[in-house]
Amino acid sequence: MHISNPNSDRKAIVIFSGGQDSTTCLIQAITEYGVENVEAISFQYGQRHAIELEKAKWIAQDLGVQQTLIDMSVIKAITHNALMDESVEIKKKGDDMPNTFVDGRNALFLLYAAIYAKGQGISDIITGVCETDFSGYPDCRDVFIKSMNVTLNLAMDYRFNLKTPLMYLNKAQTWQLADELGALDYIRRHTHTCYEGVEGGCGKCPSCILRDKGLAEYLAQRDGENV
Repeated sequence: MHISNPNSDRKAIVIFSGGQDSTTCLIQAITEYGVENVEAISFQYGQRHAIELEKAKWIAQDLGVQQTLIDMSVIKAITHNALMDESVEIKKKGDDMPNTFVDGRNALFLLYAAIYAKGQGISDIITGVCETDFSGYPDCRDVFIKSMNVTLNLAMDYRFNLKTPLMYLNKAQTWQLADELGALDYIRRHTHTCYEGVEGGCGKCPSCILRDKGLAEYLAQRDGENV
């Protein structure tokens, strides 16, 4: 996939899983900063859908972005959830917290990304969290990101800028953004979202349902406008 690069001296690092949201953020960052000024950082934390890391590696190489992989698997020793235990059925009951929620995951992602970014002289940290169409995870909320931004700045005496371009977009709007970036088909083909780790998606887990529903809504809207 070819993306034109603007002239820019600013640099950014994208927290990158290889999924729909983070890939959209990565491609958007490349268009804004230029590929030579964008890095990706990915995390291995014992997730059952580790296929996403294979996708992340391939996409980063394909787009020409430097990727750093951090081993964060120690988290498995101190918390338990369905996302890291294949023997547990993935489910969500009513308004209860989904059993795929990983305590502290996004806080750790942002912390490690910030430590790395400071060492590289990078201030802008981009993450694809969203509080519009999400699973009820508290660490995807804007209030958490703003709080973490202040905390990181104080902790390291450095001016970080945490950016969340998808924060107020629903999944249909995220697909629309991908289309506007010229990357709709690329993201459909190459990203992985399925919690069960099924190539191409299981179509049944909460993540697949949200992805598929958003895509169907966007395509219906787009095709309707083109009639």
